[in-house]
Amino acid sequence: MKRLLILIFVFFFVSGCSYFQSKEEKTAPELASEGMDAFSSGNYKKSIELFDKLKSWYPFSKYAILAELKKADAHYELEEYEEAVFTYEEFEALHPQNEAVPYVIYQIGRCYFDQLETIDRDQTPAKKALETFERLTRQFPEDPYAQKARTHIKKCHESMAEHEFYIGLFYFKSQHYEAAKQRFMNILIQHPDVGVHRQAIDYVERCDAVMAKR
Repeated sequence: MKRLLILIFVFFFVSGCSYFQSKEEKTAPELASEGMDAFSSGNYKKSIELFDKLKSWYPFSKYAILAELKKADAHYELEEYEEAVFTYEEFEALHPQNEAVPYVIYQIGRCYFDQLETIDRDQTPAKKALETFERLTRQFPEDPYAQKARTHIKKCHESMAEHEFYIGLFYFKSQHYEAAKQRFMNILIQHPDVGVHRQAIDYVERCDAVMAKR
C-alpha cells in the first residue's frame, strides 16, 4: 500500500512538473501572437486551440480578452455559426462595457444573416438577424457597425417580405383567400416598402373582391 501511494505521488508530481513546464514554455503574449498568426494565415482551428490554451493558462491576462474575441471570429470564419454566436454572446456577457461590444453584436447578427436562404425556406435566420441588428442600432446608433447593420436590416426585411408574398401567393392560388390576405397584410404592416408593397396591396384587393362575392 505504501509503495502504491509513493507511485501515485511520483506520477502526479511528474505530471504536475510537466504541466508547469509546458505552461512556462509560452507566455501569454507569445500565445496571443501565435494565435493571431494562425488566424491571419487562415488556420482557424489552430488559432482556436491557441486561444483556448491562452485562456486556460492565463485567465486573468489582458490577452485573455483578445483570445475570447478572436476565438469567436475563428468560429465565424469556419462558418461554425452556432459556436460563434455562443462565444460572442459569452464575450458580451462577460465584458458589457468593452469597446468591442458593438462589433460583437454586429457579428452575432452576421452569423444569422449569412445563413439567409431562398425565400421559400424558413426565415428564422432573417428574423434573428433583424432583431440583432435592430438591437445594435438602438444601443449604439452612432457606431460605424450600426451604420453597416442598417444595410443588412433592409435585406432582412426584403427576405421576410418576399417569403410572405410567396406564401400568400400559394394560398391565393389554392383559393384560401383569407389566409392569403393575412400574408399580404403582414407585408404591409410588418415590413417597410422593399419592393413588393404594390403587389401586396393589389392581392389584398383581389382577395377582398373574391370573398365579397361569396
